[in-house]
Amino acid sequence: MVEIDAFEGVRRDEPMRRHTSWRVGGPADFYFEPASEDALARFLAALPENVPVHVVGLGSNLLVRDGGVRGAVISTRKVGKRLERLDETRVKAGAGVPCATLARQCVRWSLGPAAFFAGIPGTVGGALAMNAGAFGGETWDRVESVETIDRRGVRRVRTADDYEIGYRHVALKNRADGDLPEFFLSGTFRFEHDESASMTSIREMLDRRAATQPLGVPSCGSVFRNPEGTHAGALIERAGLKGFSIGGAKVSEKHANFIVNTGGATAEDIERLIETVRRRVAERFGVELELEARIIGEHRWEAG
Repeated sequence: MVEIDAFEGVRRDEPMRRHTSWRVGGPADFYFEPASEDALARFLAALPENVPVHVVGLGSNLLVRDGGVRGAVISTRKVGKRLERLDETRVKAGAGVPCATLARQCVRWSLGPAAFFAGIPGTVGGALAMNAGAFGGETWDRVESVETIDRRGVRRVRTADDYEIGYRHVALKNRADGDLPEFFLSGTFRFEHDESASMTSIREMLDRRAATQPLGVPSCGSVFRNPEGTHAGALIERAGLKGFSIGGAKVSEKHANFIVNTGGATAEDIERLIETVRRRVAERFGVELELEARIIGEHRWEAG
């Protein structure tokens, strides 16, 4: 069996604060940024089955606890940077392509609706994993098929019909206990010819985003999913929590569904604030807010 350290580019005890948009997080036992899909497949195939695997993109929707992450963290930011037009209406994008890049290139190709992708602060792989959306559009509205890779490095092509899709939810249908998890390598998207598509529309969307969201400070974007019929930010604001802080973590005064790192925040500060917000909203309105952000890793005391 190949040792994990034998792979070029593998780093031990890598601080995850370097790789998350919240700028917090303890060390990963192993951190790997493969340069190609083949390198990723070889790495996965060589990993012992008892080593946990976490796949991340830009870390824009991720909270890593202060105790760090056991096992291997694999970043796809260098994998799947390919973006190509397959025919008049179809585009193939690798998991590592930033969503904003996909939006801009589709506009250049006069394809749409695709401008909404510019409002998703992550990569195509992350958008596929959670059906990310912005400005009224959702990723899987445009997905025709995807390429995946499983825990043993086996690659597959699946159609959109193979998945159960919902609001910020993506799950493989007919998944049985014991089936290996699969990670997205790329997506093929179908658009329409749209001569009205323009960079101006993207700029207008991004201007609206900048006017309503705290883009200049570390955050993960929206922390909570919007409950049916309302908005998480509105509930949090009505609960009087705008500007509320714990340690270096603060509910943004610009948008209440954002928690920002004001400087020196720990993951524990952020997680405690998340739980406080959930509790207060539940007490006030009887609504249980669901996380849109993903939390991984161990608390500091669990890691020893």
